[in-house]
Amino acid sequence: MTFLSKAITAFGGLLLAHACYSAREHTALQSLRAATAASLTSTPTVATSLPVDIILETIISTFVILLGLVLGTRPLRPIEWRVWAGKIEREGEEGFTDNSGAVDKDFMGNPFSAFESRPNFVDIRKQRREFAEWVQKGGSEATRYYAGSTR
Repeated sequence: MTFLSKAITAFGGLLLAHACYSAREHTALQSLRAATAASLTSTPTVATSLPVDIILETIISTFVILLGLVLGTRPLRPIEWRVWAGKIEREGEEGFTDNSGAVDKDFMGNPFSAFESRPNFVDIRKQRREFAEWVQKGGSEATRYYAGSTR
């Protein structure tokens, strides 16, 4: 999280704590009034709901906290593997930095590197092209025989 997002989240937390404290004080005051009124009269009093300003402060503080948390999140990763691998090929580690500029701790590198480096992964067309070039440069008679049969 950047300093701005932390500050906004902390400010929203203070607003929410104040709203909770105000709601508690209002409820305590209303119960005290109800107990006093009940001792003076025999008719029960109706409990009132929270004032509008406390409700608005609670809603606004919740949105301020959400704004701070959203500003502090790191950029989303691509969902599709091919897009993710393309981003790694184009940008490398720099494409996976968080908001503060540090490399993401979950950066794993190329997700297809295991496939590209395994020994049984063979590019047939590339090997055929290399073989044809080798034959043209003067390979042995046996290899010329095999080069002619692969065409």
